[in-house]
Amino acid sequence: MELATAAAGVASGPLPCTRLSSPRSVSVSWKNSSVASSSRSLSTSSTSTSQSQRRLPVALAAVEISEAASGGGDSVRVKETPQPGCDALQVKFSVEVPTSIIDECYQITLQEYAKRFKVPGFRPGKVVPENILINYVGPQHVQDATIEAILKRTLPQALSSVEDKALEDSVRILTKFDDMRNSFSLGDVFRHEVAVDVAPKVRWLSEDKYKKLKVVVEIDDVIDAEKAAEMELKRRHRALGLLRIVVDRGLQVGDLVVLDIFAENINSDGSKGEKISSAESTGFHLDTEETNNLVPGFLGSLIGIRPGETRSFPIQFPESYAQESLRGVRAQFTVVCKELFYRQLPEMDDSLAGKLLPGCTTMDEVRERILQRCKEVEKTAIEQATDNAILDQLGKLVEVDIPRALFQEQGQQLYGAKLLQLQAERKLDKDQLASLSSQRSVQQYLEDEKENINRIIKQMLAVGEIFKSENLQYSTDQLIKEVENSVAEFKHYNQDYDENNIKQQVQDVLEAAKVLEWLKENCTIEYIRR
Repeated sequence: MELATAAAGVASGPLPCTRLSSPRSVSVSWKNSSVASSSRSLSTSSTSTSQSQRRLPVALAAVEISEAASGGGDSVRVKETPQPGCDALQVKFSVEVPTSIIDECYQITLQEYAKRFKVPGFRPGKVVPENILINYVGPQHVQDATIEAILKRTLPQALSSVEDKALEDSVRILTKFDDMRNSFSLGDVFRHEVAVDVAPKVRWLSEDKYKKLKVVVEIDDVIDAEKAAEMELKRRHRALGLLRIVVDRGLQVGDLVVLDIFAENINSDGSKGEKISSAESTGFHLDTEETNNLVPGFLGSLIGIRPGETRSFPIQFPESYAQESLRGVRAQFTVVCKELFYRQLPEMDDSLAGKLLPGCTTMDEVRERILQRCKEVEKTAIEQATDNAILDQLGKLVEVDIPRALFQEQGQQLYGAKLLQLQAERKLDKDQLASLSSQRSVQQYLEDEKENINRIIKQMLAVGEIFKSENLQYSTDQLIKEVENSVAEFKHYNQDYDENNIKQQVQDVLEAAKVLEWLKENCTIEYIRR
C-alpha cells in the first residue's frame, strides 16, 4: 500500500511535499539487484543462488555491522565523476574501500555466523575454525554477506558530501552485484560506483524573491454568503412544494419537465451527421431552476413547449464544455416533451420554519442560521482560494530543474491521495482499487499529470526555501496531533501505513501551512469577484 501511505500528508493540508533525507536512512538499489539498507539487516537478490538458500545467512551477517565496525582503519576513497548526458541533479561517485575495512567486515561477518549457527561437533561458545565455519555456511554466502556488510558500512561515508541534500530513495548502486562478486578479493581494494539524486536548486526570477509578493484572488460569485443563503432557502422551499400537472400552458422557468432528447452532428455543409449518443437521454427530468449543467441556449429553446410537442433546434457546445469530445461541436437537437409539472409552494411563514430547518421556530431564525452556515462556507472557500493563489504565484517566481526521483515520489503521493479519497467516498470496491494501484495505472497518471506534478513540485520547493529563510517553526504538539489523526484515518479504512513516512508528510504539510500564514501577513492580496 505504498500509494495510500504516500497520501497521508496530501490529505492533511494544502501542499503535499517530498522530504529530503540523509543517505544514512535511505534505501539503495542497483540494476538487476537491490540492497535495502536498514538499521538491522540487508537483503539482496542473486541470479545464481535462490533466495530460499541465501536469505537467512545473508541477513544474519549484516546484523550490527554499522555499530560493530566503527573503528579506525584506512579511509574510504571517494571520487565524484562526471556523467555525460546527465544533469547536475544526479551525482555519481566512484568508491574504493581499503583492505583494512574489507577485513574488518569479513571478520565481523564470520563472528555473526559463529554466534547464530550451531556447527556440529562444536559446543556453544567454543571457537569454530574459520575454514570449518565457511564450509558449513557456504563460501558464496560468506562472500555475499561480506560485500553487503562493506556496502552498509561505507555508503554513508561515500555519500557524506551530499548528505544534507540527497533525495530519499534515490541512491542507486550502479555496479552490478555479480560484478562485485566476481571482482571481490580479501587482499585487494573493493571498488563500486554509486549515484544519488540531489535536491534541485531553486532559482528566484525576481531580485526581491518573495518579499514583495502581490497576489490577486478571484472569488466565485456563487460563494457569496448572502446570495448563497438566499439560494439555499429557495431550494429548501421548493423541496416542500407539491408537483401539479400543467394543463393549460407551455413550459416556464420554475417548472419540472420530462423530456426525450436526441442529438446529431451538423456537418460543415449543414447536413446532419452521426448521432451523438452521449448527449441523448430518454425520460430526462429537467428542473428549470437548476440549469448549471445545461448547454447554453438549450433551456431557452424549450420555453413554451407543451406535453406531446416536439421541437428541433441547433446548438453549439462551448469550447469550455466539460466533456472534451463535444467541445465546439455543432449539434441538431430533437426534443419531445413527455410531461410537464409546476410546483405548488406552501406559504413561507413561521409555521413552515421547522420543516425548512429542524429546530427553528421562526423564519427569521431559519434565515439567520442558513446565513451563518453560508458565511462559514464562504470563509473556508476564500481561505482556500487565497492559499491556491499564493502557491500559484510562488510557482511562477521560481525556476527548478526537477530530478526524476522527486517527480516520481510526488506523483505517487498525489495519485495515492486520489485513490484514498475515492475509497473514502466509497467510489471504489476492492477489485477497482487493486486495478488502479497497478504500476501501469500509476505510470499513466504520471504521464497525464506531468505538467500539474511539476507545478506542485515548484511550489513545494519554493515553500521549503521560505520556511528555512524565515526561520519558521511549528509546535511538537501540532506534529503529534496531526500524525495521530493521519494514523487513525488509515486504520479507519484498513490501510497499511508507515508511521515514519506519515510523520515526514505531516511535517511538510505543517511547514506549508506556516509559510502560507507568513505570506498572508507579509504580501499584498487583492480580492476580486467574478
